[in-house]
Amino acid sequence: MFRTEIERLKTPFSISHQDRLITLGSCFSDEIGKRLKSNKFETLTNPFGTIFDPLSLFELIDMALEPSTVLEDAMLHRDGLYYNYKLHSSFRSETREGLLETIQHQMSLTNQRLVDAKVLFLTFGTAWVYQTKDTQMLVANCHKQPQKKFRKYLLTVEEIMTSFMSIKESIQEINPDIQIVLTVSPVRHTRETLSLNATSKAVLRLACHYLSDMAEDVHYFPSYEILTDDLRDYRFYEKDLIHPNEQAIDYIWDIFINTFCSADTKKTLNEWARVKKALAHRPFNPEEKKHQDFLRQTLSRLENLKSRLNVEAEIKSIKSRLETHG
Repeated sequence: MFRTEIERLKTPFSISHQDRLITLGSCFSDEIGKRLKSNKFETLTNPFGTIFDPLSLFELIDMALEPSTVLEDAMLHRDGLYYNYKLHSSFRSETREGLLETIQHQMSLTNQRLVDAKVLFLTFGTAWVYQTKDTQMLVANCHKQPQKKFRKYLLTVEEIMTSFMSIKESIQEINPDIQIVLTVSPVRHTRETLSLNATSKAVLRLACHYLSDMAEDVHYFPSYEILTDDLRDYRFYEKDLIHPNEQAIDYIWDIFINTFCSADTKKTLNEWARVKKALAHRPFNPEEKKHQDFLRQTLSRLENLKSRLNVEAEIKSIKSRLETHG
């Protein structure tokens, strides 16, 4: 043995393709959300864009549950475009009204999903937060404004826990059965320096430990530990030596599936993986009989899956290719 593998994880619930899910938080939420979506899980992924600190995340969830004027006060105009201090920079518009309309649409989607979601996955990226000096407003993104406009400080474990328990109570008023999974992003925030990044991750990890320990419907998934302790090698990082590469994400995803999916769901995922590989095949000669037979076999496998997965678009595509080249 040349590595220490993560211990086998157990949860009191499992997810299936019939369940609705939501992932929120740092870029690791994006990665897991993409994997869930590509594997046909009904998932809403980061409707506010990438949000790194837990307090900004909780505030956005609260605004999705209860409309607020805070979003209007957080508008920023820069280089001919409008941004919002509460959201990721991917949210921008040439008009103030256009941006607010987009944001409200995302808030509505989030509200709807929180009502019927079986599991909410929250990924915390950093415990360092920024606040405007003039209004003391917490910002999720500084949008390239001068550093002198903001005060930077480190959240405490108590602040995170108090804010989390408050938002958890609000969510469970509309969805009492929801399960919440917390994770700490394995992506290092090197701009804070490695020492301060370690301090930040320690605060987040401690908060997650206490929260998952004190509530039966709150759980911890160790994505941070899988990369830093189990894999523990720079060959599992991108060239920037900060973000996990595809091989690392594949490994974490495999543990994720084995942790949260039932045997039946894993069987369906294996079937879908084979069909997805077939769908990606591009023949040299589409009209060749061998390829036409291959398409019919793929269509048959899709038909067998459609009672478990939403594969209507794929079925339509295969039928179209058969009609075109048949």
